[in-house]
Amino acid sequence: MQFEIIAKCHTTRARVSRMKLAHGVTMLPTFMPVATQAAIKGLTPQQVEALGITLILNNTYHLNLRPGIDVLDQAGGAHQFQGWRRNLLTDSGGFQLVSLSKFTTITEEGALFQSPFTGEPTMLTPEESISIQHSIGADIIMQLDDVVSSLTIGPRVAEAMERSVRWLDRCIAHHEKSGKKTTQNLFAIVQGGLDPTLRDQCLDAMIQRQDGVAGYAIGGLSGGEEKDKLPEERPRYSMGIDLLVCVALGVDMADCVFPTRTARFGVALTHTGPINLKLSKYGNDMSPIDSSCPCPTCTDGTSRAFLHHIVTHETAAAHAVTLHNLVFQAQVMGRARDTIVAGTFPDYLRSFFASYFGEAGYPEWCVNALRSVGVDLLEGISNVKLIPGSGAKWEYATS
Repeated sequence: MQFEIIAKCHTTRARVSRMKLAHGVTMLPTFMPVATQAAIKGLTPQQVEALGITLILNNTYHLNLRPGIDVLDQAGGAHQFQGWRRNLLTDSGGFQLVSLSKFTTITEEGALFQSPFTGEPTMLTPEESISIQHSIGADIIMQLDDVVSSLTIGPRVAEAMERSVRWLDRCIAHHEKSGKKTTQNLFAIVQGGLDPTLRDQCLDAMIQRQDGVAGYAIGGLSGGEEKDKLPEERPRYSMGIDLLVCVALGVDMADCVFPTRTARFGVALTHTGPINLKLSKYGNDMSPIDSSCPCPTCTDGTSRAFLHHIVTHETAAAHAVTLHNLVFQAQVMGRARDTIVAGTFPDYLRSFFASYFGEAGYPEWCVNALRSVGVDLLEGISNVKLIPGSGAKWEYATS
């Protein structure tokens, strides 16, 4: 990996970087679409690459179960298997310890899974997780971590954090023995739940091991407390968290299923907020989703009325809206990079939130997080509502 910081925001911790991996250059900050089963639902790899996307995510746990390591080895890795020519990141399978917890037993050796497909038990150790990711051939691979729900409190959180550090040591040792360190880059994952003290302890321990890792991932629902302590010369990956807020806090990469999953339910993302194409008010709307959007769906003139007609009924609708939503996410991050370089990133944050959320109100947690890095979204404006929780703006009406 070659990692170079090109520009920094003078107010926030945001930065623009150039990351060169075995399958090309990815400019950071960036959004990674999630291809859980080695496919972004509804799109071919060629279509995804044509959108300008250079980094996607595959799921280690699922690819180990199906198609399995034997098939991936025969194909020459997941790049060849799925026909993806650009950069690839894999998670370690640790998140499934939470999402599929009824199938899982955690021990110091590893995680004992019961396959949801066959019922067969499978032991996923730190070493086995790394070996699976070696077979997948991802450019960036993750340590196996002991993940607990963000709602968990008490001694289990500290236990999981400490075990994640011990498992990192095992991942580093196995990776270094493999001879793949020059082409596959191992990231550590900071854990500790919502406890700032535990997160700091975990980060300190992982910084001590920085010679064995190429970058750092931020696991769990964290605030901004540890991002300023992360080594500046290493890329930072926030796992499944809000994009622009994380960029302002110093994160380089983020992933989420939101844009592709909501597309399949008929929701198109725009700079003035989400559009629920299922609503009858779009049945006679002949305009595209966004007339200024460069995605194939909008430039071809596909109307909101047509998408309303077929959405959730025909796969073509999911395909069309997925194309649009991925381009929207790429635009959001591309404009972030441009404004960081230009020195106007705080202004971009204010204009984005004003346009996207508008009178619906700003998510309170976003306002608070951005204040921690010197950007007050409410400065110079009045009568803006603060919405607790996720603050999601959504069209719930039936017409």
